[in-house]
Amino acid sequence: MPSRFASAERVLGSPIRNLVSILVFMAAVITLATIAYMGAGWSFSDASYMVALTVFTVGYGEVHPIDTPYLHAVTMGLMVLGCTGMILLTSSLVQLFTVMQLREILGANRMKAKLETLSGHAVICGYGRIGVMLAKELADAGMPLVVLERDPGRLAEAEAAGHLTFAGDATDEVALTATHLERARVLATVLPDDAANVFITLSARNLSDSVEIIARGEAPSTERKLRHAGANHVVLPTHIGAERIARMILYPATGALLDDARFAEVATNLDALGLGMELVEVVERSVACGLTVAQVERQGAGSFLIAQIDRGESSGLVRPAPDEKLAIGDRVAIVARDKTAAHGLFAVAGKIKVGRNTY
Repeated sequence: MPSRFASAERVLGSPIRNLVSILVFMAAVITLATIAYMGAGWSFSDASYMVALTVFTVGYGEVHPIDTPYLHAVTMGLMVLGCTGMILLTSSLVQLFTVMQLREILGANRMKAKLETLSGHAVICGYGRIGVMLAKELADAGMPLVVLERDPGRLAEAEAAGHLTFAGDATDEVALTATHLERARVLATVLPDDAANVFITLSARNLSDSVEIIARGEAPSTERKLRHAGANHVVLPTHIGAERIARMILYPATGALLDDARFAEVATNLDALGLGMELVEVVERSVACGLTVAQVERQGAGSFLIAQIDRGESSGLVRPAPDEKLAIGDRVAIVARDKTAAHGLFAVAGKIKVGRNTY
């Protein structure tokens, strides 16, 4: 369809460009004719009035007698050029409105046809900061998706990015139904409004029992409401961001691995079990320095386990023996339930509290 519009524009020219060209032509004709009448001794008001009568072919009568060859020539030229210009102006306006309506109708039909073919797709409610990144990641992975957005500006951005879009309010069940939610694999509601996300989740769950719903929450207290409304997963971006920054501060070595795909996959799987995986370094004067693996785990009061020790060798010590001693510079991979306890044991020696014990 775009190629057909391109061919038509090559033949007929751009409607907007045609309109601008004709407006410039008409402005030049009107200005020159007014100056020409004023050159015959007419006032500006009489000259402009005569030009308007002639150009718009009203025919109320002449302002002054047209009784000289000069005025005959000016009037004849104005009739030919002015009337022709008005015809062209009218036709260009009709062309512009027709093209706009055709594009809207054909674009809507094309969008509807694409929506009809969707199956196993993702429905993204909201095209804000998170929606933009989410749509890009899914599109890069080759997953079909439709963006449901009511803001015209954001909708235009989504269309420019090449995403299939639907204009509507995600809180409206009619709009959700139009995205063929019953055939969708997942719905992600990522609006920055917790109340709207809860309402969308509730509506989506009423429309489909099988679709997986991932909802965004701003306040931690919203998680329970979203799950009660039917969300399978709840994501708290603020909490995730704060947790990642804290991890970089408390465990600098872990921060370097956050972009490693294998580490990220393991960390994600452990997180689903309520555990966290961190990489800490044994520093001088730390509590863990010189202690065995068993002693460190005992002092952690069961809050973490040491899974691996890396000493810069080609391969680390996986599942180190309980009597293996930790030395300065060792990088230790721990699986923790309580990150605070691990940080205290591997930091510079001082008083730390783990549960009811103080060391």
